[in-house]
Amino acid sequence: MKVAILAGGMGSRLAEETEIRPKPMVEIGGYPILWHIMKHYSHHGFNEFVVAIGYKGEYIKRFFVDYCAYRGDLHIDLSNGCVEAGNHGRENWTIRLIETGTATMTGGRVKRLAPHLGNETFMLTWGDGVSDIDLGRLLAFHRAHGKLATVTAVRPPARFGKLEMSGDKVVSFTEKPQLDEGWINGAFFVLEPEVLEYVDGDQTQWEKEPMERLAADGQLMAYRHESFWQCMDTLREKYILQQMWENGAPWKTWE
Repeated sequence: MKVAILAGGMGSRLAEETEIRPKPMVEIGGYPILWHIMKHYSHHGFNEFVVAIGYKGEYIKRFFVDYCAYRGDLHIDLSNGCVEAGNHGRENWTIRLIETGTATMTGGRVKRLAPHLGNETFMLTWGDGVSDIDLGRLLAFHRAHGKLATVTAVRPPARFGKLEMSGDKVVSFTEKPQLDEGWINGAFFVLEPEVLEYVDGDQTQWEKEPMERLAADGQLMAYRHESFWQCMDTLREKYILQQMWENGAPWKTWE
């Protein structure tokens, strides 16, 4: 099964990083967040990736072209110019990097990937969020309900600590209470190819008309993920993820 990843946006809220590289290439623990996402999918047996690129897409191309050389051993024969990469550092992945334009919206990017996805069920996510979601259970849930689309519903971490007060007196303080937040789109989807009929063109935002129409038609189901999920929309969230990586990284499901 193919995994579509949207990695073409500008990431304007992370401008400190994205002035020089696309947001999916912002590093956590020395590796782009896109790599972390792909490692998680691969851990669950999904190794065919179709990545929609746009803004500074050459950065993503260069990373994967050089991936084996930088991660593994190299044997270089200067007499004939032959360069051979060792087995260490290789991944069992196939990756298609598809140019989808710099101004194309999320729905338009998904539709531009259609020729590379085939007429079969596929997964979709964004290139800026990590989770410990069990992708096998997500897929089983999707297959069991028989609808066109499954969205993963998550409870986001609260941005600030919660105060309970009696008058002016603070009676309790809870740092980042996750369960008090509502369910939101966690962007780990399983989709049938027919969902592409809900996308009109390049300027369609996946999160608006397509998802709204799928819901209205009774074709959108939610898989509730109660465990870890975190996006990287801001520099603050990048620092949070970096700190987590240094202390065990709850999304690191691979060895």
